[in-house]
Amino acid sequence: MPAKLALYSAVGAVLTHYDVDVDAAELHERASITLPAKVQYAWRHPRLPILYCTVSDGGPRVPSGNNQVVALDIAADGTLRRRGTAAELPRRAVHMCVDPAGRHVINAHNYDGGSLSLHRLDADGSLGGLQVQSPRLNYGIYPHQVRVFPSGRTVLIVDRGNKAQAGKPEDPGALRTFPMEDGMLAAGQAIAPDGGYGFGPRHVDFHPGRPWIYVSDERMNRLYMFRYSDGDRIDSLPAYTRDTLADPENVRPRQIGGPIHVHPAGRAVYVANRADHTVEHHGEQVFGGGENNIAVYAIDPQTGEPRLAQHAETHSFHVRTFACDPDGRLLVTASIKALNVVDGGELQTVPAALSVFRVADDGCLSFVHKVDVATQGSQLQYWTGMVRVG
Repeated sequence: MPAKLALYSAVGAVLTHYDVDVDAAELHERASITLPAKVQYAWRHPRLPILYCTVSDGGPRVPSGNNQVVALDIAADGTLRRRGTAAELPRRAVHMCVDPAGRHVINAHNYDGGSLSLHRLDADGSLGGLQVQSPRLNYGIYPHQVRVFPSGRTVLIVDRGNKAQAGKPEDPGALRTFPMEDGMLAAGQAIAPDGGYGFGPRHVDFHPGRPWIYVSDERMNRLYMFRYSDGDRIDSLPAYTRDTLADPENVRPRQIGGPIHVHPAGRAVYVANRADHTVEHHGEQVFGGGENNIAVYAIDPQTGEPRLAQHAETHSFHVRTFACDPDGRLLVTASIKALNVVDGGELQTVPAALSVFRVADDGCLSFVHKVDVATQGSQLQYWTGMVRVG
């Protein structure tokens, strides 16, 4: 009997559980739980039925006073319940992960300079104490993601940098590695092609069976593939670079690269292109154009080369996160907000949504349907993820 799947979607502080019917490509809303503040990101324990959520009452470039990591038990039917005491964080975390051994929760912070927070996990998955790191470590100007190599020995920060704007020069980006032993970090590599200028990585994902890292570039709308060695040392230059847009010569305002995931079997890599630029139309702000799709690349099994296979429209705006089921049969994207459009001269509002795609054997996507997600005021659908339960 196939494993039961749950999808979780966060809008503000509310985390909603959907049952996933893979065969029918359907989502069935079940229940919601309200957390102490807005969900920023979440990660499942690699072995135990526990979901860790980072929450904050702040936002990008906004100070915050309530920043925590919350542990949630996942019941056999996917229902979530608070577990133990939350762990305090020094500031808002933009991303978090759990190492492959399930020994540490790691949070990445980018407000007021880059930093990491590592909390121990007890054997039962309960949140433990903060492990204070050396103040001499350089985490970069704008960490946007933290991952741990499959070996479990090295932490990777994806340092996006910042584009030049308002008279301020560009902050270069980098991939930064930190060898880790018993939760303590040491200085490693800083991979910054061309000094990091014109290099704005947002997220990475690892191939499940080969030493290949796939990187989405937010600022340049590109995909890179880097090779790495058995010692988790990344090559200084990407082996392959690809445009992510269907029309790379027509980059609209606020057209940016997004999240990236490798198919669970390693046959394809997916990158979100997202846009939400608006213009005025009869006194209303409406979508001003751009690409909102998933770029699909077939992965050469011998070289790791990504070869463009498809741009799959999400039928929504600004996909901040998306998820693939563990068997690689279904992919669901999550757009952050509603947006007005002009269709046939009429003003319409397209809600935030979960867009459901079937995944073919070659990794290509077929759109099935959308599930509208209500967002009120400044609320955003900020995270979604899919996990096995039961």
